[in-house]
Amino acid sequence: MSKTDRSVVRNQAYQKKEFSIRERHNERKNENYYNSDIIADRRHLNIHFKQCEGTYAETFDNMLAAGAISTRGLKADAKVFDELVFDVNTGYFDQGGGYGYAKAFFAEAYRLAVEVAGGEEYVLSAVMHADEKNIALSEQLGRDVFHYHLHIVYIPVVEKEIRWSKRCKDPALVGTVKEVIKQVSHSKKWPMEKKLDENGDVMLSKNGKPVLINSYSLLQDRYFEHMKEAGFIGFERGERGSTAEHLSVLEYKTRQEAKRAAALTIEVEQKNEVAAALDAFITEKSEESNVLDEKVQKKQGRLASLDKNIKLAKQAAATISEIDSMGKKTLFGKIELSQNDWKKVTGLAKGSIKSKDIAKNLLERYKNLQNQANSLLSEITDLKTRLERYGEGIGITETMRYYQAQQRAPHRMAEIIADIMRKPPEQEPHRHDRSHSKYREMGL
Repeated sequence: MSKTDRSVVRNQAYQKKEFSIRERHNERKNENYYNSDIIADRRHLNIHFKQCEGTYAETFDNMLAAGAISTRGLKADAKVFDELVFDVNTGYFDQGGGYGYAKAFFAEAYRLAVEVAGGEEYVLSAVMHADEKNIALSEQLGRDVFHYHLHIVYIPVVEKEIRWSKRCKDPALVGTVKEVIKQVSHSKKWPMEKKLDENGDVMLSKNGKPVLINSYSLLQDRYFEHMKEAGFIGFERGERGSTAEHLSVLEYKTRQEAKRAAALTIEVEQKNEVAAALDAFITEKSEESNVLDEKVQKKQGRLASLDKNIKLAKQAAATISEIDSMGKKTLFGKIELSQNDWKKVTGLAKGSIKSKDIAKNLLERYKNLQNQANSLLSEITDLKTRLERYGEGIGITETMRYYQAQQRAPHRMAEIIADIMRKPPEQEPHRHDRSHSKYREMGL
């Protein structure tokens, strides 16, 4: 669902000592701004519908001296000037035509501001800012988008009748209007009014008294209707009486940035959760890989031992085969042996009368060892296949999360990978089979 665009106007009152603060911001006289989104290179695009001659404070004092306004009866800390900010969502102007459309829109809004101020002579400055970047929308759309809005600094004045007092020498003049002055007064310019509901009825509080609101909250209606009659459509009216719509510029932007920071915090937390899950996954797979690696090493060690026993069995089998082939049969069925063969046979007979049984056992053992070796080779192949699958699982299905983990903790990932890929240590030499020593005693 697309975001609803709403017209918003805010009014804020200030003391005389705050003239310079508002002037430096509106007229871009500051060297640095709390807003990092103000782009200095676009300052020339800001539009003045009315530019102050001299400073705000100097113009105010000149008006006092000329009698155009009066601060008679005001306290020293009274609020003597107001600022209106006319605004609509950034996306409204971006979709409606950009800079040119915003210029025409706020030119019309300025006409309304003149009516609100009571005349252009009470407006000190009116400037449309076009140099403030909407960071959130720019990031969302992938291009620079600027937030257009209008600042109006004016003096709130009301007509006040000054009457002749009783000290007047002419009794006929007492109580009559002596003069009408333009009194500076924020409270009289914007008196408290009764708040109405949607049906136009006065809203009551819990104690039954009318709910009072500042009359400038009704500007939401007036702003919306004025722009609508001028032909600007496509947005809705801001909520009447909403305090969020009457915040100062700094407070308003601070809240907007706080919302954006909260959203970024949630995003960071989600990424941390993904990273933690990836760490757990890699740790689990690393442990399983280590277990399989140890099993492979044990099987390879047993295989090496069997290879040695098989070699001994082969040697014994070769000796037996050699004995079987000794001698030649004579015509009378006897066996004739050479002198060397006779010495070997007698040597064997003297060495052990159980040589035949030992040879038979060795042959059987050779067959058993061969079967065990084949079985171990099959198990090692299966374990290596499983190891490869774990490696593929991390490499293919977890590619994105592995990449994120590598960016977040490169040294830790390097240690894990090095541990998984390390070569097995050299195996300790195994003890020889006892039967081997017996055959050495027999001279085999």
